[in-house]
Amino acid sequence: MHQTRQNITDDLEVLLAVLPAPLAKAAREANQTKDLLEVVMDLGRLPEARFLNREVVLSNKEVTAEEIEHVASHIGEFDDDNRAGIERTLHRISAIRNRKNRIVGLTMRVGRAVYGTTSIIQDTIESGKSVLLLGKPGVGKTTMLREVARLLSEKKRVVIVDTSNEIGGDGDIPHPAVGRARRMQVPSPALQHEVMIEAVENHMPEVIIIDEIGRELEAMAARTIAERGVQLIGTAHGNTLDNLLSNPTLADLVGGIESVTLSDEEARRRGTRKTVLERRVPPTFEMLIEIQDWQHLAVHHNVARAVDAILRGRPLPAEIRYRDEQGEVQTEQASLEPVYLAPETVGRSRRSMSTLHVYSYGVAHNRLRQAAKHLGVPVELVDNLGEAQVLLTLRSYYRKRLRVIADAERRGTPVYVLRANTVTQMEK
Repeated sequence: MHQTRQNITDDLEVLLAVLPAPLAKAAREANQTKDLLEVVMDLGRLPEARFLNREVVLSNKEVTAEEIEHVASHIGEFDDDNRAGIERTLHRISAIRNRKNRIVGLTMRVGRAVYGTTSIIQDTIESGKSVLLLGKPGVGKTTMLREVARLLSEKKRVVIVDTSNEIGGDGDIPHPAVGRARRMQVPSPALQHEVMIEAVENHMPEVIIIDEIGRELEAMAARTIAERGVQLIGTAHGNTLDNLLSNPTLADLVGGIESVTLSDEEARRRGTRKTVLERRVPPTFEMLIEIQDWQHLAVHHNVARAVDAILRGRPLPAEIRYRDEQGEVQTEQASLEPVYLAPETVGRSRRSMSTLHVYSYGVAHNRLRQAAKHLGVPVELVDNLGEAQVLLTLRSYYRKRLRVIADAERRGTPVYVLRANTVTQMEK
């Protein structure tokens, strides 16, 4: 638990200066809480200022083509990804074009350098392991990534691969917020993977910073870099580790998924079908941080274990970190809670029961979960017989006196035998 003061630099007046004067005035008046996120101008619609928890209309007059042209003429050139910036600032202007390539809409996002944001994850980024920051758009991934670059550059050789100049700002000179980190600009988003490899081959970095990994070639380049012993700090869109596993393009970042056929013995031991999903390779990123909002995040310290647990239907809880009202960082250590919660109808005595550790052999895990849920019994399925309080198996396996059953009896572990692999039998 510790406290870190956060200092914010946003160069907001530089962004407002490119707006038509009436809109700039309205935006200043609306930004009393200093939480402006972006200004949106769409041709033929009312201009809006979007804040953290609200939206404000800046004018009762519709946006004209002349107003859009006014803004476009006061900023940098738009790249292939329809993004532009303002030199020596972190602001990002994104364009919407019509079929004739004329700009008909602008999204002007406020870029902020927030010093002190990494105190909540400082131990993870200084571990030397590759870390992936995961979160939905606008949640603060790039802001945190920029501060990570500054912090690590004080002790290591850091190179930023900056696709749309969002990390280091527009122009040839990087923003001071990235510290001593060097910045390589990417001429086109389609070439990001090539610049990633070039950074490693030409500039001998100890750390590579990458924003918005979203294409298969970028995921492959990230794996190549990790295998060369370089620490990777990157971001990707998504809410949770489960989302990432469901994304065929980015699943390789956390090890990928493949279908595997188990032996009869192993399938019985796991209580699953013979064909199961397994992690294909070691994860590119060894740690993963889910950014839930600006002050709350969840940390997976071992991505390989976390992915394996999800694929086996027993997800591991992440470590929760957040800042309280005093700005202090609080940590809630991950703990293996019972996999079932008692229904509302279950009395207090049953809800307070201690967790029962069960080793199942040949018993369907999904049915066992369902039975435990119906009864309100807190149960945790374990893979190691030594951790089990009871062994649960079927009569057909018990009659064969299999080795695992004999071992349980020698240990004095109670063995419960089911007549059938059904929920009803398990409840009885």
